[in-house]
Amino acid sequence: MIKMVLLSALLIGGACSAEESGKASWYGPGHIGKKTANGEVFTGRGRTAAHKDLPLGSLVRVTDSASGRSVVVRINDRGPYVAGRVIDLSERAARELGILEAGIAEVTLEILALR
Repeated sequence: MIKMVLLSALLIGGACSAEESGKASWYGPGHIGKKTANGEVFTGRGRTAAHKDLPLGSLVRVTDSASGRSVVVRINDRGPYVAGRVIDLSERAARELGILEAGIAEVTLEILALR
């Protein structure tokens, strides 16, 4: 479903309002210093995330379903590659969302801007 919404949004100018729900996780220290899919070096300090399908550079509001807390991230990488997960967050984004210690959380993604 989200792929159809994305395709429609891209065809009509890049603006859309679509949601996706599932589990979020965050990148551990083992990823620091590695290049992301868009060529940036990952630091964990930015509000960034990995998503399988969204265009790189897209802005997404990630909302924790349990707490209602949210953070806006920029998609700069691909993943997650674990079944059932919809997004991998940077350490900073996970901390701001309040899921750093738990490691994973049920979230809703709201696409704010496609790039």
